[in-house]
Amino acid sequence: MEQSLSNNAANTMTNNNAVNLEDVHLSLKSDAGVVNILRGINLDIKRGETVGLVGPSGSGKTSMLMIIAGLEKPTMGNVSIAGTNITTMGEDKLALFRREHTGIVFQNFHLVPTMSALENVALPLEFAGISDAFDRANAQLKTVGLDHRGAHYPGQLSGGEQQRVALARAFVTEPTLLLADEPTGNLDGKTGEYVMEVLFDLHSRVGTTLLLITHAPQLAEKCGRTLTMSDGLITNDEHT
Repeated sequence: MEQSLSNNAANTMTNNNAVNLEDVHLSLKSDAGVVNILRGINLDIKRGETVGLVGPSGSGKTSMLMIIAGLEKPTMGNVSIAGTNITTMGEDKLALFRREHTGIVFQNFHLVPTMSALENVALPLEFAGISDAFDRANAQLKTVGLDHRGAHYPGQLSGGEQQRVALARAFVTEPTLLLADEPTGNLDGKTGEYVMEVLFDLHSRVGTTLLLITHAPQLAEKCGRTLTMSDGLITNDEHT
C-alpha cells in the first residue's frame, strides 16, 4: 500500500484523463416528486488540469463533485477516475480507491476536533499503514507553514489555519485528484486569498488535478479552465 500511495501519479500516466463522466444523471425523490439534479453530464478533465466550477446555488455543482468523489451514486451514466470506472464499486472498495487517488477539501474544514493538527494530517497515512506517517504529516504541515502548530487542536486554530491543515491532509497522500468545495467560503477575503495561494502552490508541487467549486469569479480565473453549471447541466466550458 505504501508503494501505491507514492506512485499515484506514475500509475495514471497511461491514462490522460483524471476524470471522465459519461451521460451522468442524478435524480432524488422528494415530497414533491422526483427532482432531477444532474441531467446528463459529459465531462473530461485531463491529468494535471486546474478547473474552476461556477454557477448559481442549486445548479448541481456540489452534487457533481460528490459523484466524482464516489460519495454519491449516479442514477444513470458512468464515472471514471484515473482510468478506473468507479460507478459500480461497493462502499469499501470506493473508500480504498478514494484513499489512494482523491483528496477532498470542504468549506467547513471537517477536521477531527479531538485530534491535533499533526494527527489530523497523519490520519489518511495511518489508515494506509504508512510507517512514517507522522514524519510525512509534519513535512506537509511545514509546506503550509503550520509545523509550529502541529500540537494544537482545531479549536485552538483560526479558520484559515484549520483550512490549511485540511489542505495538508488532502495533499499528504499526493492524490491524483483534489476536489475543493468552496474552500474559502468561511474565511475573510485576505485569509481566503492566502489559503488559495497555498492550494495552488501544493497543486504545482504535486501535479494534482484540481477541481475547484467557487462563487468567486476571480478564483475561477486562476484556473486554466472554467466550467459553468446551470440547472443540472454544464452550459459553458472555457479555457483561459
